[in-house]
Amino acid sequence: MLGMDRGEFASLIEDLDEPAYRAQQLLEAIYRQRVESVEQISTLPQQLRAKLAEKAITVSAPRIEKRFVSQDGTVRYLIGFSDGQSVETVWMPEGDGGEAGEGSGDSEAGPAARGWGRATICVSSQVGCAVDCQFCLTALLGVKRNLTAGEIVGQVCAVLKDQNVSPQHDRINLVFMGMGEPFLNYDNFMKAVRLLVQEVGLAESRMTVSTAGIVPRIADFAREDIRPRLAISLNASNDDLRTRLMPINKKWNLERLMAAAREFPLRNRERVTFEYVLLNNVNDSRENAGEVVELLRGVRARVNLIALNPGPGIDFETPADERVAGFQKILRDAGILTFVRRPRGRDIYAACGQLKRTVEIATAPEL
Repeated sequence: MLGMDRGEFASLIEDLDEPAYRAQQLLEAIYRQRVESVEQISTLPQQLRAKLAEKAITVSAPRIEKRFVSQDGTVRYLIGFSDGQSVETVWMPEGDGGEAGEGSGDSEAGPAARGWGRATICVSSQVGCAVDCQFCLTALLGVKRNLTAGEIVGQVCAVLKDQNVSPQHDRINLVFMGMGEPFLNYDNFMKAVRLLVQEVGLAESRMTVSTAGIVPRIADFAREDIRPRLAISLNASNDDLRTRLMPINKKWNLERLMAAAREFPLRNRERVTFEYVLLNNVNDSRENAGEVVELLRGVRARVNLIALNPGPGIDFETPADERVAGFQKILRDAGILTFVRRPRGRDIYAACGQLKRTVEIATAPEL
């Protein structure tokens, strides 16, 4: 049932010849109370629970297989599904600085009774990834399969339950920046978004989806009534370099990508975010920064700079802080809102570009 929407629950209850209000009880139990089995739904009579069991109708909640905790409080979850596949989901108390300037009210932390004022959950959309960005550990996995809407929502529910937090009472941001390319699993991703907003209770203004640049889907996304904010993984300042780093650029080059960004309809105070991973002496020169300035002309944009988070099998180096600061200064001097994302959970392979279902971490304790 996890992944079913309001209409599907109504049809299920009708087929079971039960009163219509039972659908709302199921929705509440699964998405707000975050139950993991039918037997835990105490609002249902035993007779209805028996009917569901007889028809083999289950919640099918994913399970947390492992937790790794960073020195900075970040938690990397290995979350498993019924077919034996797994993905990684990350909990970041206080986020990574990438939320600044979004206009969502999350650039400043609120009261921190728990030790944090806001938190970010980073969610996966596929098992592995097919985009093959050369600086990303997830690319080394290839793509195994798409996640269902229920598996995407289930990650969020599992983390909310484990952290004992609720979007109704806590300031929770959500980023679709984990394993996979969300726009290559578009229908399941969008169904999950609607469930997360309408049933789980997350605000769409506190949700962001990152795409490597699936241009036709950016146009589809622009027409959605409920949609997160848009982030585009740029990572290069010209076509030759971007094709080398992100082979997807062969199909949708920078001209087409930037045209889609300029045409994307933005809400009040909203900007398109461009993520740019800085690789030492590859894409981080003053010339590269100047080319980025030219690319972003005519776009209401903000830029998140990410110094490469290293990992085994990645043949690039992290630039020095002064190179990152110099790149940022050029963009800021051109009037572009530019922020540097802090590495969160780098010691447990939880930082941006490090998700690879890694289970052997010597530097951090497993809970």
